[in-house]
Amino acid sequence: MPELHRPLSPHIQVYRWQITSVLSITHRLTGLWLGVGALALSAWLVMLVDAPAAFRAYVGFFHTPFGIVLLVTWSWALFYHLLNGLRHLFWDLGWGFERARYVATGWTVVVLSLALTIVFWIPRLV
Repeated sequence: MPELHRPLSPHIQVYRWQITSVLSITHRLTGLWLGVGALALSAWLVMLVDAPAAFRAYVGFFHTPFGIVLLVTWSWALFYHLLNGLRHLFWDLGWGFERARYVATGWTVVVLSLALTIVFWIPRLV
């Protein structure tokens, strides 16, 4: 069989990062992280019904610094995924494909998700 010298597909290192690609990857990762959070919530509910001692230990874990970090990142993932999902809904309606608009809405999603997370957690951590 003759050797073919076809060009290879460009690797991710060839492309310049763009806000749309970063936000898309982040959207997928937050979806995965929310899936892990759903499993943790399910375990919490099962322990609430079946094992009061295990439930107390589980709740105690989420009062540790590591547990709080998990809860904060899950809440940020929820806000980010929700807001970016709304952004995609507007795209489905045909709005927001202009470069200036998708950059602006992308940064709006990032800033609002961080702001909502801070507003949600400040009363609980103070």
